[in-house]
Amino acid sequence: MLDFAKGHGTRNDFVLVTDADDRRPLSDDDVRFLCDRRAGIGGDGVLRAVKARHIEGWGGDPDLWFMDYRNADGSLAEMCGNGVRVFARYLAEEGLAPAEGVIRLGTRAGLRSAELLDDGRVRVWMGRPGVTDAATRVHLQGAEWPATSVDVGNPHAVVVLGDGDELGSLDLTKAPGWEPAERFPDGVNVEFVERCGAGEVRMRVHERGVGETDSCGTGTVAAASAVARAEGRTDGVWVVRVPGGRVEVELRGGEAWLSGPAVIVARGSVRMPDEGES
Repeated sequence: MLDFAKGHGTRNDFVLVTDADDRRPLSDDDVRFLCDRRAGIGGDGVLRAVKARHIEGWGGDPDLWFMDYRNADGSLAEMCGNGVRVFARYLAEEGLAPAEGVIRLGTRAGLRSAELLDDGRVRVWMGRPGVTDAATRVHLQGAEWPATSVDVGNPHAVVVLGDGDELGSLDLTKAPGWEPAERFPDGVNVEFVERCGAGEVRMRVHERGVGETDSCGTGTVAAASAVARAEGRTDGVWVVRVPGGRVEVELRGGEAWLSGPAVIVARGSVRMPDEGES
């Protein structure tokens, strides 16, 4: 039996487990089972809370909680903006981190800090997004667009749609392609963005290892960064609307902060299948 919690941030949902001393590593099959929406709990990924000293390659504070994040297909991911907000909420509700002040967290994208706000949202420092001008093109359904490459601790290709493109008509049940192929050897998250007005955009996303999701936190930071670059702005606050709700991205001095909801909706225990059991 495995104790778990279920949480989401703008309907980007996760299964959360605590394994402080790394006694119960999760296999790819374990992750796929937990994320299965019919046979398991259901989620876009799994967030395992483990002490950072047990994570190979971590060179920071060994006593921090580390967000061991896995995509629904079992693959490792460097970072998840919605996930880190939900992770901070989970730690606070479990009594593993203070509910007030700044919570410092380890991730595969490096150190992150989160603050639980009075209005129920969580604000996370997302580091310094890297926006590059390298020529990238994304193709889907026979159409092709230029894309902006953005690194938010994980890779993104952001397509800012033109006037003749309909965000809602895109079929994201299939993964978009990109060129040159070697630009993203480990896959990429692809965001399609539509301007709504000054400081506001709408976004849909296909996440690598998952498919289309209702939200992607790092993707919203990537979208805001790409639009800011296109508009010649460096600082400001962008409202990003996704199918699962809305978040705010603040860009200032080359750094980014992401604020949005994070909710734990259930707790329970699940019987993990035996090896080879379907």
